[in-house]
Amino acid sequence: MELTCLSKGDGFHYPPCHMLNLCGFRILIDCPLDLSAIKIFSPVPSGVGSEASEYLSDESLDAQNPIQKKQKLERQLTCADLVCEEPWYKTVKALHLWEASFIDIVLISNPMGLLGLPFLTQNPGFFAKIYMTEVTAKIGQLMMEDIVSMHKEFRCFHGPDNSSFPGWIKNLDSEQVPALLKKVVFGESGDDLGSWMRLYSLDDIESCMKKVQGVKFAEEVCYNGTLIIKALSSGLDIGACNWLINGPNGCLSYVSDSIFVSHHARSFDFHGLKETDVLIYSDFSSLQSAEVTEDGCISPDSDNNYISTISDNKDSLLNTEDSLEEMEKLAFVCSCAAESADAGGSTLITITRIGIVLQLLELLSNSLESSSLKVPIFVISSVAEELLAYTNTIPEWLCEQRQEKLISGEPSFGHLKFIKNKKIHLFPAIHSPNLITSWQEPCIVFASHWSLRLGPSVQLLQRWRGDPKSLLVLEDGISSGLGLLPFRPIAMKILQCSFLSGIRLQKLPTLVSVLQPKIFLVPDAVNQRISLAAIKTISILNYFENKTLHVPRIVDNPSVEITTDLASKLSWRKLRQRESFGIARLKGGLLMEDGKHRLVSGLEQEESSGKARPLRHWGSVAPELLLDALLKMGIKGSIEQSTGDNGSEDKSIIHIENPNSGLIEFSEMGTAIITGDENVVSQVFQAIDGVLDGI
Repeated sequence: MELTCLSKGDGFHYPPCHMLNLCGFRILIDCPLDLSAIKIFSPVPSGVGSEASEYLSDESLDAQNPIQKKQKLERQLTCADLVCEEPWYKTVKALHLWEASFIDIVLISNPMGLLGLPFLTQNPGFFAKIYMTEVTAKIGQLMMEDIVSMHKEFRCFHGPDNSSFPGWIKNLDSEQVPALLKKVVFGESGDDLGSWMRLYSLDDIESCMKKVQGVKFAEEVCYNGTLIIKALSSGLDIGACNWLINGPNGCLSYVSDSIFVSHHARSFDFHGLKETDVLIYSDFSSLQSAEVTEDGCISPDSDNNYISTISDNKDSLLNTEDSLEEMEKLAFVCSCAAESADAGGSTLITITRIGIVLQLLELLSNSLESSSLKVPIFVISSVAEELLAYTNTIPEWLCEQRQEKLISGEPSFGHLKFIKNKKIHLFPAIHSPNLITSWQEPCIVFASHWSLRLGPSVQLLQRWRGDPKSLLVLEDGISSGLGLLPFRPIAMKILQCSFLSGIRLQKLPTLVSVLQPKIFLVPDAVNQRISLAAIKTISILNYFENKTLHVPRIVDNPSVEITTDLASKLSWRKLRQRESFGIARLKGGLLMEDGKHRLVSGLEQEESSGKARPLRHWGSVAPELLLDALLKMGIKGSIEQSTGDNGSEDKSIIHIENPNSGLIEFSEMGTAIITGDENVVSQVFQAIDGVLDGI
């Protein structure tokens, strides 16, 4: 088995990507887009927003370290540095180096891991089987269609451009270009040029999705009779999953970004991943928010003895502290939006995580209903209506509380009631006629895209950026620097929200102690940040980005299934040289079915033919042992040793003297029986059968 980490990703919106070689099959796990890279493009035509401030903060040079001083003196990043052309999109940087025809299977863990797949499926050499949950397929397809819809605005601004190579890249390859832009375009090592692609079309998306096989929760699918693949909930978002792969050489589990307890999605099903031969851990998300000790490592939950009993470990993994903290964050967002509305300001929410949006819609609507504020909520997206309706039709991928609501006759999410009561308004685009007639300020608007380069968020941010009473809600990491550069100066209040998007590092040792894999593959970046030394019964291997890790063979002797009926018909013989082993002869075939080796026999046909099968022996015959066996059968003889030209023994000969003459000649080439009596030949064969192992 081999594992190659093509990209460690960058949090929820850009998940990791791996290539796995298992049982001779090449498996690609996730195919995301680095949508954060489109921040190098200007969302508005040239000249608009030219008054934007410089990227670096207004701190004095004296307050900066020498490196920052040098960077500021060399070149500051301004709005004019952004690329004012139709954007190209950045795929996984090493993926284009792999031959598409060599990929056998693609596994998609969540909708964000699907966004780059049309680039791969439009390759004429791509014929791989694609698996993902039905929910991931539906939500991911809607997200891709929404991106294509938003991207059309750029063509209205800049006009069509069908060139095969982006000309703007040449303009960025100079010393005058700020280092931050060059790093995004060319990568840290300067080899990211091949990753930039022109955005796919709606036809490309449709063609891609026709190749997808959707799977249900915990449904087993078999690939080529060899691998059994199962999707288990990861808890990250609705439809997101981890993978369990069973094959003839062992069992493998793949753990992506996961959340143990969720208030909207089905929680992390880690019970189905226990005691696998190999566990691949690919959750990089928590590295961004991990608390590090003085020595650079993260200690487990308990400093002295964090591994107690398996039961205690389960309880610690399923505590609700993290989920309650997330609900507190959502409640805080609602309170800030209410305060802004009360002051006469509007709120723009650019968060696009499906689960977070659903919960915020529910909480905001309930909060406004219980208050005296009459503030409309607008959701502006080309897929909003279809997406919000779909989320109430997939109870198997929701948390238990929302499943119970559906069973009791209530909608899984409360937004349906508020849409019906005209408190939540859905519109496909910001220029929709119905939106213009319904528009009212102050208001609360959910508008994509989180990158602040696509969609209605751009126009609304332009509208409200000078209003100090208005509020902008962003996910953490986007509000400073490149993201808001085209909109500066900005007077709006800005609320950064950091939501849980993976397993906290402090819980990792406990999780591994519960799952008990034989081999644990962990990113080197994770292993450097947390101590796993206390887990002494597990083999831990580190893997690195863009390097291939060779994993030792898991199962040396794969098992073979054989039916009881077939086993009862076999004639077993114990081996003389290894008495604990038995051997039988079978005419048939060794097949691979459902990930297991199976013996299929033609025994009935052989028995009906009435032909006895000749014995087959192996090994070399020792003349002394054979002569003893012949003497017991009443055949007398003697042994003669002949020598070669160099004086070494060349061959041995047994001279048969009674009852009839003959000889048996032994050499490296074989054993020859020379006699004119068929009875003697038969007796010699019988003696050899008593000396050698055979069937």
